[in-house]
Amino acid sequence: MFFHPMDFLIIIAFGLSIWAQFRVKGTFNKWAGVQTVYGLTGYEAARRMLDNNGLHDVPIEPVPGRLTDHYDPINRVVRLSEPVYYENSISAVSVACHEVGHAIQHSEHYPMLVLRHRMFPVVNLTSGIAPFLLIAGFLFQSMGLIGLGIIFFSAVVAFQLVTLPVEFNASSRARDLMISEGFITNDEERGVAKVLNAAALTYVAAALISLLELIKYIMIFTQNRE
Repeated sequence: MFFHPMDFLIIIAFGLSIWAQFRVKGTFNKWAGVQTVYGLTGYEAARRMLDNNGLHDVPIEPVPGRLTDHYDPINRVVRLSEPVYYENSISAVSVACHEVGHAIQHSEHYPMLVLRHRMFPVVNLTSGIAPFLLIAGFLFQSMGLIGLGIIFFSAVVAFQLVTLPVEFNASSRARDLMISEGFITNDEERGVAKVLNAAALTYVAAALISLLELIKYIMIFTQNRE
């Protein structure tokens, strides 16, 4: 009674997500042991890329942890985890330049990033409420609550789908600029691609899980109404 046909696909997607998490860590660790030919640290590569694209006023800060790298669009700061900030590996420069890719997107008003920023306040609200609406709807057999939960959850899924082109575009920018600006050699591009593709797969897996869950809720809603 509690098992839905979509649950099988969701379980597979969860497995993909777990595998993606292990893969991104394993790939990062592998290429963290390979130094770049030109010897740039993550900080140096990020600083040069920012300056070469006219973003002299965007600072770079080290943050504790591993794979905690991110771009803060509110304060316009690139934050790099300490291994990325200080080391001169292929993993370090790949991740650092990816985050700079987001800073460049921000400066150029990349449409999908703009949309993502505008969606964030709404999603920040709906992501916390949607689970409670869906749980209450199923417990009390209330189609109204389930329907409202689906609407709120749809916003979360839409946000995750919009995130995908933002992440892929940032990686694409990073790879192109790293080569054109002479941060890596053509032979090192393979390692860069593996690091960035592994990270992107985690976003794909998360979006797939949410999308399948949304389809499941919609199917339950429509079947019960019939």
